[in-house]
Amino acid sequence: MSKPSSGAPGRSTATPRRGTVRESEAAADRNAARGKTVSAGKTAAQIGAAPASGQVAAAEPPKRAQRAAARRQAILDAALEEFAAKGFAAARLDDVAVRAGVAKGTIYLHFRDKDALFHELVRSAIVPIVGRLEAMTAQLSARALLDAFAHTFAHDICGTRRGDIVRLVITEGARFPALADVYYREVVSRGLPVLRAVIAQGVARGEIADERLAQFPQLVVAPALVALLWSALFGRHAPLDVEAMLRAHLDLIFGAPGELNGKGPTA
Repeated sequence: MSKPSSGAPGRSTATPRRGTVRESEAAADRNAARGKTVSAGKTAAQIGAAPASGQVAAAEPPKRAQRAAARRQAILDAALEEFAAKGFAAARLDDVAVRAGVAKGTIYLHFRDKDALFHELVRSAIVPIVGRLEAMTAQLSARALLDAFAHTFAHDICGTRRGDIVRLVITEGARFPALADVYYREVVSRGLPVLRAVIAQGVARGEIADERLAQFPQLVVAPALVALLWSALFGRHAPLDVEAMLRAHLDLIFGAPGELNGKGPTA
């Protein structure tokens, strides 16, 4: 028979369980998510008038928020790596957590599920590029704007991890319609009207001869998707100069430099 404890009645002698580092991170993220930050309404004078201990306390919440934001970005980066390596279907949130160095529960503090992770990847990585091109429409000619698109696609999408996001939509969008729906809503539905407007502007200014291009603006961007798939499938065998290919395609639409509407120079 075991000997009774000599401690005070009703008092446990067991050592309290200490949370793991990842559990502590998750708790910090929960606190940040609940808005435990310094009130934006306080003036600098009010904050400065607080005692030293108060200043330290006021500085802690923003630091927690910064750490939570850093973990959120680490989760997004890890998700993209997992999606690119295994595909959307095979990627597991457990592996995303390991790659990001966080507890799996921390992921759910920021993202509902894998679909939400993919949505945020599109919103944060692709949508700003569409916004940059939208901002140029009033400043550039149709040819100059599409040249900018060719350069941006070659260097900021095809040549980076952003290209993996587009490839995921192409290869798995039919199996997972939510991926295609997100990409259409965030990127395609914004980009097509801009493209139509640019083409209409080119037709009006005599840069583009065939008005049917405005009806089928997909013809302008189709080579970009071909280049993306070629680079993924055959790039190691036959590397492709994506920007040069896209500019050659634009020459077919606008006419090579020195030509007008695809015709030779006028006499």
